[in-house]
Formats: sequence, structure tokens, C-alpha cells
Amino acid sequence: MPHETVTTGQLLLAEYQSIKDEQKARIGFRDNLLYVTLAAVAAVVVAAVPAKRPVMLLALPPVCFILGWTYLVNDEKISAIGRYVRTDLGPRIAALAATGEPVFGWEEAHRSDGRRASRKVIQCTVDLTAFCLIPVTGMVVYWVRGSSSGLLLAVSAVEAVGLLILAVQIVLYARPDTPVPSGGDAEGQRGC
Repeated sequence: MPHETVTTGQLLLAEYQSIKDEQKARIGFRDNLLYVTLAAVAAVVVAAVPAKRPVMLLALPPVCFILGWTYLVNDEKISAIGRYVRTDLGPRIAALAATGEPVFGWEEAHRSDGRRASRKVIQCTVDLTAFCLIPVTGMVVYWVRGSSSGLLLAVSAVEAVGLLILAVQIVLYARPDTPVPSGGDAEGQRGC
């Protein structure tokens, strides 16, 4: 049986394929979270309005917070994969190819679109609306039309703080070419 050698280039290309598959799966999952959020909001509203029970609207903030945080984490991982390909894996493969040409040009090309900044602003607005504004609206309706139970008001105040934290994180991660707020990865940027 002949001895087969696996080259560094083959390993790097296999890594590239593997992380691009992960990125593709995360993109599908992330994008579906918006639909899941809209469906969850619709279900809560459809249950609360006919029953004339505004207290049910207090279910919106935890649902939207959890889905929004999951969306944000996946979005950051998608960006981290793109960043890793651009700044680490691509240059290593290009060095092995020794052609002097960059590899994986799409990783850079799609980021140079003149409308990228406006798309990011619009996407940030969509994210803030879906995951923060809609549940805050539900809380406001509860505050105006609901009972004045001290416990439920306290719960809604905690929910409001959670949504504020999520909104800040969404804005921080949406800013292109800025460090991730965790303080760890200096290259952390949203936008693959």
C-alpha cells in the first residue's frame, strides 16, 4: 500500500471548505431567526388581543431577547469566519500557492460595495425593530392598559433593561470595523 502524504495546502483547503460550510449553515439559521421572531410576536399578539389580556404582551420581551441574542451571536460568528478567511487562512493559502495573487477574492470584493454602509444601517434598524422595538411596544401597551401589579411592573422593568442591553449590543456589533465589545478580539467586526 503506497504511503500518501497530505500537504499543508490540502489541509488548509479542507479547513476552508469546513468553515465555509459552517458559515453557510449559520447564515441560514440566523436569517430564519427573524421569521421565528415574527411568528412568535404574531402568536402572542393573536392570543393577547382577543382575550383582552395585555399582561400576555409581557411574554414578548424574553422571547425577543433570547431570539435576538441568538441572532446576534450567530451573526458575529458568521463575521468571524469571514474575517478569519480574509486575514489568516487566505494569506496562508496564497503564500503556499506562491503566485503572488490573493485568493478568495470574494471575501474582500463583496465588502467593497458602495452601498454596504447603507445596507448595514438598514439591517441594524431591522434588527432593533424586530428584537427590541416590538417587545418594548408590547410593554408600553401593558403599562397603559394592564393592571398595576407591582410584581408585573417589576418584571417589565427588568425586561426593559434586558432589551436595552440587547439594543446596545446590536448597535455595537453593527458598527463596521470596530472591536467587539467583549474586549477580547481586536479584529471583531460584524459584517462578513
